Amino acid sequence: AWLGPPVLRPWHQSGQVGLRAQSAPRRGAFLCPSDYNAGLFSISLLTMTPLISDVSVKTQANVYFDGKCISHTLTRADGSSVSVGVVLPATLTFNTGAPEIMECVAGWCEYKLAGTDQWLRSSAGEKFAIPGQSSFQIRVTEPYHYICHFG
Repeated sequence: AWLGPPVLRPWHQSGQVGLRAQSAPRRGAFLCPSDYNAGLFSISLLTMTPLISDVSVKTQANVYFDGKCISHTLTRADGSSVSVGVVLPATLTFNTGAPEIMECVAGWCEYKLAGTDQWLRSSAGEKFAIPGQSSFQIRVTEPYHYICHFG
């Protein structure tokens, strides 16, 4: 039975770093990028991005779901982009083109990846991954501030 994606924690030993599963279904397992690309796990790091430097900001807001989700797109010097925004109390469904990593800056949300039945929680300082060409539901009861990393 699918138990949902495991939460990962940073791992460091003898000069090597990686991610180790901290929850079912693969507790203690080391996971590789192909597992991430297949959407088999979420990333939960106890650090968050406090500042994004050297970016261009698209000044017109992205407004979705009648104002329940509002963000701004930031483009880095290398051409990569992120969006920084807030989701207000609601349950919403987002579709993805490229893979995304949602990083919680403040508040918390519950999310459910396409093809799963389990709602998982993500709080400030945590991240979760969504595969490309997929979708996820997000359930918010208080403002959820986020950074969405694309690709």
